[in-house]
Amino acid sequence: MFPSYNDALSRSIYTLMSFESDKAAFKEGLRVGAPTWFGVGAWGLVVGIAMIKVGLTLPQALGMTLFVFAGSAQLASLPLIAAHAPVWVIFATALVVNLRFLIFSAILAPHFSHLPWRTRAWLGFLTGDISVGLFMQRYPEFAEEKGKLAYLKALVFPNWAAWQIGSIIGILLGSQVPTSWGLGFAGTLAILCIMLPLIINRAAFAGVVVSGICALLTVNFPYKLGLLLAVLLGMGTAMMLEEYLDGKKEPATDKNKEEQS
Repeated sequence: MFPSYNDALSRSIYTLMSFESDKAAFKEGLRVGAPTWFGVGAWGLVVGIAMIKVGLTLPQALGMTLFVFAGSAQLASLPLIAAHAPVWVIFATALVVNLRFLIFSAILAPHFSHLPWRTRAWLGFLTGDISVGLFMQRYPEFAEEKGKLAYLKALVFPNWAAWQIGSIIGILLGSQVPTSWGLGFAGTLAILCIMLPLIINRAAFAGVVVSGICALLTVNFPYKLGLLLAVLLGMGTAMMLEEYLDGKKEPATDKNKEEQS
């Protein structure tokens, strides 16, 4: 009787500890992956618009983003689809583009070899480039550690959701955008989605303002050299202002330390 009770108690404690470890790992995975969601969504937006612009119908585009879920392979295959290339050429192109996932699978396999193949299959489908990179930064070794699966789920689920949301918005938006706007419109939206979250302080904002004004003033420069000049001036402004502001903070910090001492 007592051994059975002790075994049950031990299993309960182990389950509780595993749950707490998984919970902490999941939260950590969300925190680490959060900064990438905007970029993934923007990339999905571009691909979504591109699918409509090459002539795919709304159901075809939605099916491609939901069942293929491979941005690079989708973009590589779209021109071939538009050119009515043979099906085997389209599949071969997508296969070559996605060969890197063989390497990703070989990297992740030792960490999750204990899982059923069905679980590994759907995890493999949801796992993208960014998720693999972030996971390997956290778990570079194959040692057994609690929370690995929860950490990976926290990376792949929001990544998949961000892609699908961005891609579906792009598909719906692409059907409303005039053809004359082309893919340049999608590229502009993607850049805005990536850039806006990066404007986190006064120096970055000043750099964007200077760069934007310069780009407008030099729009007629030959070979689009005005864009290069705008980037250089914007970067220079942001770097100098950041150095200036950091220089003002240091004396104030030293003064506070002196007053405290």
